[in-house]
Amino acid sequence: MTRLTDFAITKRWPPKNPDAIQLYSLPTPNGIKAGAMLEETGLAYDAHLVSFATNDQMTPEFLSLNPNNKIPAMIDPDGPGGKPLPLWESGAILIYLAEKSGKFLPTDPARRYETIQWLMFQMGGVGPMFGQVGFFYKFAGKDYDDKRPLKRYLDEARRLIAVLDGLLKDRPWIMGDDYTIADIATWPWLRTMRDFYEAGEAVGLGDFPHATAWLDRALARPASVKALDIPPRG
Repeated sequence: MTRLTDFAITKRWPPKNPDAIQLYSLPTPNGIKAGAMLEETGLAYDAHLVSFATNDQMTPEFLSLNPNNKIPAMIDPDGPGGKPLPLWESGAILIYLAEKSGKFLPTDPARRYETIQWLMFQMGGVGPMFGQVGFFYKFAGKDYDDKRPLKRYLDEARRLIAVLDGLLKDRPWIMGDDYTIADIATWPWLRTMRDFYEAGEAVGLGDFPHATAWLDRALARPASVKALDIPPRG
């Protein structure tokens, strides 16, 4: 496809600025990552709300962009070679936006791969495990008589927070003095654990002062504040 309008998704969510990145998202933890990164980089974007309440993620238009029916997804009309680039999976989006903007991903090879390592820590551990805590602690799973799944995920979430807390005991950000995509990927999930799932006490968050102080630093960033409502829920 050589033009933004070649993508079926633009028929359901018409671009306001055809030259800008088109973000299809919802301010859940993974969606917040993309919104925060776009705000941090200053790249121009249009944010389109994909409402789970109306199953927008299951429409043919959305599935034409992301067959995995998850947010966020995006199209950069000015991708590699000047051609539109469709992309989904929040970690891939963060890496792409970091490379496009030249921000929040170190250029030194060793530090670059260390940053990606911690991004994968979030993608493979923090996100899936924290999400299971949400299901078994706050949502439908809380009514299950068998509490072993809840304990399993609370214990694993606590272990992951302990790893993060140990890393942050002597540094302000995951990579030291530099705020990176590793931070942007991870803080929305810890915020959700504490503020939306209301499971901070259940995972013993008070035992991890370095992780909670890091979360508060991240939340104080103007881009983070904006990202909590990107796209606006209406």
